[in-house]
Amino acid sequence: MSLENWAEQLAPPIGIGIDLVSVPELRKLDQRTRGAFSRRTFTDWELAESELSQDSWVYLAGRFAVKEAVFKAVAHLLPEKSFDFRLVETLRQPDGAPQIVCSPALRAVLDSANVGSLLVSISNEADFAVAMVQALEKKE
Repeated sequence: MSLENWAEQLAPPIGIGIDLVSVPELRKLDQRTRGAFSRRTFTDWELAESELSQDSWVYLAGRFAVKEAVFKAVAHLLPEKSFDFRLVETLRQPDGAPQIVCSPALRAVLDSANVGSLLVSISNEADFAVAMVQALEKKE
């Protein structure tokens, strides 16, 4: 890919989502539900990875923000305008960057929305985690 036409090689964005999560509020929600919230919301892999983090609740807040941001980026493109955001799993790549795992169930949702890929970024500061997701159109 030459530097002059790199933008032409990219699929156009068709959706964007952003979400901000309060780490203490997420922790309180899970405590009120005696752990049911985290068990029903996060995958086994996300929960296992969170245990390897300096602060598991900061990690989980970022992952919850990704789930919400994916929903915001994609749901409006679907005929039913909805899907179960628990299908969204975000794990660390070897370099530490987040990556949304495209399971067959999530791939079916993305195909229905004509989304080829999802770009994700997560950040945290103090008691907040934020995630931004961009949905790119599926290339033919």
